Amino acid sequence: MNNTEELANKIRIHAINMTSLGGSSHIGSVLSIADILSVLYGNIMNFNPRKPKWEDRDRFILSKGHAGAGVYAVLAESGFFSTNLLEGHYQNGSIFSGHVSHKEVPGVELSTGSLGHGLGVGSGIAYASKLDNKKHRVFVLLSDGECDEGSNWEAILFASHHKLSNLVAIIDFNNLQSLKSTSETLNLEPFVDKWKAFGWDVCEADGHSHSQLLEALQFSKSRSRPLCVIAHTTKGKGVSFMENKVLWHYRSPQGKELEDAIKELNNA
Repeated sequence: MNNTEELANKIRIHAINMTSLGGSSHIGSVLSIADILSVLYGNIMNFNPRKPKWEDRDRFILSKGHAGAGVYAVLAESGFFSTNLLEGHYQNGSIFSGHVSHKEVPGVELSTGSLGHGLGVGSGIAYASKLDNKKHRVFVLLSDGECDEGSNWEAILFASHHKLSNLVAIIDFNNLQSLKSTSETLNLEPFVDKWKAFGWDVCEADGHSHSQLLEALQFSKSRSRPLCVIAHTTKGKGVSFMENKVLWHYRSPQGKELEDAIKELNNA
């Protein structure tokens, strides 16, 4: 493994343990984005864990807030706080709520949970940055099912109109949402064509290939328009019995399931 692959595996192991200890949900969604998070924090974004509010930091927003355990894990592994604190996830008195929260958590820019809000806020931050002639970038990670929300398309129009080249939307395209597939729930296709028609640069990548993600996200440094990276992923990636299973959207691993999941990840 390279460094970011090792980081992704640590994120997965942390998240499995966190959701099991607290009895929370959405582990499939966390496993889906672990590679994206590791490439962003391991190779792409500028930040300083000792100065979480550093003015020139790149901003990251997890719009699919239910996968918050992954963000807490990558922040801990990046030095924002001790990994030992993660064990309190989703438990009384913990700062780590089930849906990601910025309250008392260094490194989290925005509390999210109601889907469809992250890109609008991210567009506003990117626009303010452009007006102030700042150099930092804004990365917003959305789910595919979340793109059913009309508020996203307003933000997509806004970002294109204002030529927000400092804004990157990453779509966790795992083809599952809530209770069934995205195509059965509300078909998004032709997805690429829609983003292009709205005036964005668009590229597709294997959301578990660190080299493809790195290439796609580095492309964001020399553009005149906002960028959408459609990352094709597998829900539950890394744990064989969780992969492509809607069941693991609302379930946490316990007992033998927990043991088997950790064993697979330790042997990855």
